[in-house]
Amino acid sequence: MSESDYEAELEQEAIARELAEELRKLRVEDVLVNTLVHVSSIGYRRLGLTDESRDERDLPQTALAIETMQALVPVLEDFLPKELVAGFEEQIANLQLAYAKAAREADESEG
Repeated sequence: MSESDYEAELEQEAIARELAEELRKLRVEDVLVNTLVHVSSIGYRRLGLTDESRDERDLPQTALAIETMQALVPVLEDFLPKELVAGFEEQIANLQLAYAKAAREADESEG
């Protein structure tokens, strides 16, 4: 084994140890909160309500975002502060209202 191969192997082992340590610290609810934030952001973006995102309108994706959030938030109620859960519930309601507006706009532009 060459010295560079040995160094590469040592580096990979160090990365694996760091990853294992991060996984030890990580909690499922942390991952799910992060997921909810991403799903919400993608859902809003796919509404295409701004000039910048109009070409990205994909209402089925927004509907999936809403359904995903509705499914995950109740699961987290026992693990997160009430204020955070309430914030996600508010995001769901706002996303639903924005979805209705976008769907109405889409119908009007087709008709």
